[in-house]
Amino acid sequence: MLRRLPLLAAAGSLVVLLPAGPAAAARDPLAGKPPATACRTPALTQGGVTEAEPYARAVLKCLERAWSAHFKRAGASFARPKVLYLAEPRSEICGGAWPEGAWAFYCIKPRTLVLPLFGPWIEGREDLFPLKVMAHEYGHHLQRLAGIWSPARPVAKPKALEFRRRYELQADCLAGAFLGSVWASTGGTAADWAALVEESSRGDWLDDQPTHGSGKTRGAWLKRGFAGGSCDTWSAPAAKIT
Repeated sequence: MLRRLPLLAAAGSLVVLLPAGPAAAARDPLAGKPPATACRTPALTQGGVTEAEPYARAVLKCLERAWSAHFKRAGASFARPKVLYLAEPRSEICGGAWPEGAWAFYCIKPRTLVLPLFGPWIEGREDLFPLKVMAHEYGHHLQRLAGIWSPARPVAKPKALEFRRRYELQADCLAGAFLGSVWASTGGTAADWAALVEESSRGDWLDDQPTHGSGKTRGAWLKRGFAGGSCDTWSAPAAKIT
């Protein structure tokens, strides 16, 4: 459901990210899920920014506690992202135009997590979907910290889209890993999890291109991370990243 992941390209063209090397995706920082972490957040209610910002800040603290502990356990260096909490869109962001239809997103070069405090991803929600959205975008920061990703050289369009799906599906899996580490403290039930998977498992397209994978594929990687399975989408067969 995440509309764009901007680098942002100056001309608005599709940004493709490639792993830095064949063994890169197997590095420890992104293997397994974080240790069990307590994550309690203020309830989301109808109203917008007043409720959304405290919620987003609380979730961010949960993400930082969980993943900093995980990186430390792996012997890897951890750094927090820069964060922008925005009450309204800007004409420009991260060196480019504001991405139309954007929800939360991560700007790669400045290592900045952009959290619009408006829109259907967070306004008026009383479920755990905003937690998953933030966890997905934080997953892109983790990929950046792991040193796996770099701006791509030009590649043929079909292959570029495949790489992009692997990148986005890994972020879905990392979001699942985080959710698995905090689930007990959220008070979430089996029904809540089923609803979250259903809401999250929607095929997502960027500029009418299949960049995030089908709903079935997204749901599968989210559940894989939640269960503590490998989030190495880069070694997965093509059938797993459709």
